[in-house]
Amino acid sequence: MIIYIRRKAFAAVAALTVVFLGLAVLEPWWLIAAVPTGLLTVLGLRDLLQPHHSILRNYPIVGHLRYLIEDAGPELNQYIVENDTEGRPFNREVRTLMYQRAKDVPDNTPFGTDLDVYASGYTWMAHSIAPKPRHDDAVAALRVDIGGSACEQPYSCSVLNISAMSFGSLGRAAITAMNTGAHAGNFAHNTGEGGLSRHHLEPGGDVVWQIGTGYFGCRTADGGFSPDAFEEQSAHPQVRMIEIKLSQGAKPGHGGILPGAKVTEEIARARHVPVGEDVFSPIHHRAFSTPLGLIEFISLLRRLSGAKPVGIKLCVGDPIEFMSIVKAMIETDVFPDFIVVDGAEGGTGAAPLEFSDSLGAPLIDGLMFVQNVLVGAGVRDRVTIGASGKLVSASAIAQALALGADFCNSARGFMFAVGCIQAKRCHTNRCPVGVTTQDPRLERGLVVPEKAKRVEQFHRNTVEALAEVLAAMGLEHPAQLTPDMVHKRVNAENVLTLSEIGPLFRPGSLLDGSAPALSLRHWALAAPEKFRP
Repeated sequence: MIIYIRRKAFAAVAALTVVFLGLAVLEPWWLIAAVPTGLLTVLGLRDLLQPHHSILRNYPIVGHLRYLIEDAGPELNQYIVENDTEGRPFNREVRTLMYQRAKDVPDNTPFGTDLDVYASGYTWMAHSIAPKPRHDDAVAALRVDIGGSACEQPYSCSVLNISAMSFGSLGRAAITAMNTGAHAGNFAHNTGEGGLSRHHLEPGGDVVWQIGTGYFGCRTADGGFSPDAFEEQSAHPQVRMIEIKLSQGAKPGHGGILPGAKVTEEIARARHVPVGEDVFSPIHHRAFSTPLGLIEFISLLRRLSGAKPVGIKLCVGDPIEFMSIVKAMIETDVFPDFIVVDGAEGGTGAAPLEFSDSLGAPLIDGLMFVQNVLVGAGVRDRVTIGASGKLVSASAIAQALALGADFCNSARGFMFAVGCIQAKRCHTNRCPVGVTTQDPRLERGLVVPEKAKRVEQFHRNTVEALAEVLAAMGLEHPAQLTPDMVHKRVNAENVLTLSEIGPLFRPGSLLDGSAPALSLRHWALAAPEKFRP
């Protein structure tokens, strides 16, 4: 209804033009009145038909007000952006950077940084006086192989990929644009827990199929896990890896709901649920209830998928629970091919404020913990680590890689690439730019070929920026990054490297008793038979 109301401006102007032209037949001076309305009518038609700007396609004529405000001048623009929606602070430079890289325009900025370099929390990386040449083809060079000894179909993964976003939360056009861009740029697209749809498969991009607590796409009628459905779906050649979602940074320990209004016939088919009914994601898995059960589930999915890489995704919470999973790995000698650490700062379409603000470890802390436990248990070489959680710039990615991640995932960056303007209407089915909606009247604003190009460009430009950062640091590959290359101002007088802020575990230190005392107490309490002591 809203889109019709906002298109009424265009309809009214067009109607006035017709009226004025009709009156001009009787009185020629009416042509004067028809000129401005006629010009606005032509502008509205152009807005409706152009492929570049979703706002203008959905809101012809009146959509220009947004761009006029953005161009009104630095003072007004800065006030609007930094107090964007509900007055919450927003990093203007980062948002501008995402748009520039998606649009493939120069992202250089004048007058230096706007950050307070002497403020607590300011972080920087150590450059080299002897920098290296940058890779000619960074997208091809900055990759990591995923797949352990039990994996028969390993995957060469880009250092940057699309993080989990479900079909249902996102519309058909957004999913198709992302996967088309992933195919063009040779990087992976995570489905999120909403199932595997044709929009993930038909464009041909590499897919990481995420299996959540709802088992969407491999689900029995009563909501349990269906081995037969999983085996059939995982056989698609585009499905390159399987990810078991244990928890999500934006709302760890919380289920989810897709309102029935958004459950179209196509979404119901992808999720194996009834049309038009609310769809719930339970707060825990039914397929397993212990660390050993999780390991058995990993083995089952690996076998059913034809030995493709199988991993887990989690936001770090109780340290004993993750240590229990690691003990289960060691006891069974069965390891996930990868572990994705999701930071609490990650985003979602809808989450209770208490969960998004107060639960789960931030990415840096969670990543350091997972790295230390795997190193301390002597099994770091058996698992590849991924990182996700507000990673949109090359510097943020480099810092995550320095802390132990082998690859990174981003949702926010690719959302902006397909046109997200942070209207924060994701849960209402009224996204004004057609990204998080199933309403075809709004989805038409998102032109898939145009946005797919921006997805590929955002990936390429960000990976190339990462290659430039590495070269400036005298490095050739992200694997050479270490925590002591990243410096952080902890207060006005003191600067520490990340290795000093969070001491690094020596290999096997959890086994020989040389790890920090608190970690040793947690390790002693961890048991493969149960998550909690």
